[in-house]
Amino acid sequence: MKSLNEVRIDKWLWSVRLFKTRSLATEACKKGRIIINNVQVKPSRMVRQNEIVEIKLPPITKTYKITVLLDNRVAAKLVPDYIEDLTPASEYDKLETFKEGSFIFRHKGLGRPTKRDRRLIDGFVGFEEGGEEDE
Repeated sequence: MKSLNEVRIDKWLWSVRLFKTRSLATEACKKGRIIINNVQVKPSRMVRQNEIVEIKLPPITKTYKITVLLDNRVAAKLVPDYIEDLTPASEYDKLETFKEGSFIFRHKGLGRPTKRDRRLIDGFVGFEEGGEEDE
């Protein structure tokens, strides 16, 4: 593999499998979800080794350090050789809390809720249609 000095951020994000497609990486840059040195970057931004990249994936923000530049996609098993995950454990705890809070228990095999079931669930959880309560 040839030595690289600079690579586009969208191409690098795709090559280390942080995004499934390059167009998704480009879209994330355009939406301002990719941050380098506290600045939102465009997809054409060139990155270098040892830069810190923050990726906003609500509800968390992941942080990575670029250890080796790539312009071709690598196997998933090789990804840790090219990036270093600097995301604090507190961010992953936020994700677990979010997952636990959004789960509603349903018995296995019941399938999709009916319209009546959905109304009962929404009433139990506290969601109201239209924003106002009927009296």
